[in-house]
Formats: sequence, structure tokens, C-alpha cells
Amino acid sequence: MVSKKSSQLFFRYFADWINVYKVNAVREVTLNKYYMSLQWLRKLAPKLKVSELNRRTYQQLINDYAIEHEKQTTMDFHHQIKSAILDALDEGIIKQNPTRKITIKGKTPRKKKVKYLSQTDLQLLLRQLQLGKELNWDWFILLIAKTGIRFAEGLALTPNDFDFGTQMLTINKTWNYRTAEGKFQPTKNISSIRKIQLDWQTAMQFSQMIKNHNGQQLIFVNGRFFNSTINHLLEILCKQTHIPVISIHGLRHTHASLLLFAGVSIATVAQRLGHSSMTTTQETYLHIITELEAQDSQKIMQQMATLI
Repeated sequence: MVSKKSSQLFFRYFADWINVYKVNAVREVTLNKYYMSLQWLRKLAPKLKVSELNRRTYQQLINDYAIEHEKQTTMDFHHQIKSAILDALDEGIIKQNPTRKITIKGKTPRKKKVKYLSQTDLQLLLRQLQLGKELNWDWFILLIAKTGIRFAEGLALTPNDFDFGTQMLTINKTWNYRTAEGKFQPTKNISSIRKIQLDWQTAMQFSQMIKNHNGQQLIFVNGRFFNSTINHLLEILCKQTHIPVISIHGLRHTHASLLLFAGVSIATVAQRLGHSSMTTTQETYLHIITELEAQDSQKIMQQMATLI
């Protein structure tokens, strides 16, 4: 006998699954990604029933999605849909796991943009900044470069987040700039709540600029602001400096890359960035870690050669 859920259209099952397991359990930005997957599921398989899920129908769904998306995006879609399917399997709604041995395809990736700057290029960029006695978005760019904080974390900063006695910056919230009115919201994860050491020069500069601000007043945001606005400003600065164009998030990557190349441990970099685990840091900066390991191998061989 076919159960009611088994005969349900799969996209409707997925919508119910999101409502039960994801609403109020994940951040708004993550929830929106699930809803985007739901839209694609409804578009690509509007008549597919839960009972019709098998390796062939699921592979066809993934193939259809891959026609318009790169491989990594297709993988992300697969992981979200698979989570719901595995729950259906646990509930006995389906008898077999249709996601086993699935082949992930995708469009040919676009030419990758530069994700981070070299130390020399970063220094050239910072010299272009107009750093006056009043806070502006150039100061924001400098702070991101020196701390590696996320864009929304930087927007949420208030004077109360600075402890100039210890030169520490507390990150415990973000600013939702996607809404018209804007509002504080939680950090990306619990690990993102952290304290970041500031260099003495940055601490001194900010202590002078925000000393007359209200303790709970946003120091950068004054009205509606978009990620694209700061990225456009950064693009202009990069072009003026004749260095690769990067995004504001690229400054975070640059910060982490410079620390790794300087020999700072992965554990410390992960904590400073607010990653939930060192695995995230390792996966994000694998190319740098691989390069550093090659350098370490050369150092080891040189050291061993001195023993004879």
C-alpha cells in the first residue's frame, strides 16, 4: 500500500521538509538557499512523486540542474535535496537511497576571479585609501584588510565593540543590510563570536575617531547600504592602483592568506576568521597550504642534509 507521503509530489515534500527542519533553525541567508533549491526542484521536476524517486530519476534531476549551473553549485543543490531524501528514507517513505553513486556534472566554470592579493599589492591598495580624521568607507576597507572580518560583521560594529585598553575587537553580531530598514542579527555560527587582536596603530586611529560616538551607534552605516556599493568602490581603487580587482570578501581571503604565508597556524587563522572548524579553513585555503607544505619539504631536506 502506497502511503500518502509516498504519493506526494516530491517538490511538495521538500517544501514541507524545509518548513519542519529548517525554518527557525538556520540563518535567513541559508534558508533562502533552500527556498531557491525548492524553486528549481519545482521547475525541473513538477510531476515527480516521492514514490518515483530512484537512481535514474534522481540522476536525471541532477543532470537537468547541471545544464545551467557549474559543478560546485550543482553539488550544493544535490546536498540540500539529498538531506531531505535521507530523512524520507529514515521515515520509511522510500525503501532505497536514490542518491547513491550519483554523478555530479556542471557547466564549464567561468574564468576564476582573483580571490586575494599579494602583500605587495595589498600595500599598494592601502596607500590609495583616503584616510582622514572622519570615518569613511576607506577606513572600512582598511579594517577588513587588517582583521579579516566578514562584510556584515564590519557593518554591525559599534564603539562598544572596541576595547582600546587591550586592543581587542569583539565580534558578536552582524548587520542585515539586505532589508530596507536594516537590523542586527546573529553571527554566521557560534564560532563567529570572537575577539580579534588589533595592531596598535589601528587601535589608536579608531580610538580617536569614535571617542565621541554613542556606544551603541553604528560607526559605518548611516542609511541603506549595499554590498555592491563597497565592491564598486574597491574595484575603482584596484584599477587606479593597477592591481587585480578583488571583492570586499577578497580582502578577508587576503588577510587569511598573508597570515598563513607568515607561518601563523591554521588553528589561529580559523579562530581569527570565525570558522566553525579548522576543516573549513583547510578546504578554503588548500592551495596555499599545499604551497606551504612544499616549502616545508624543502626546509626539511635542507635541514637533514646538514646532519652529515
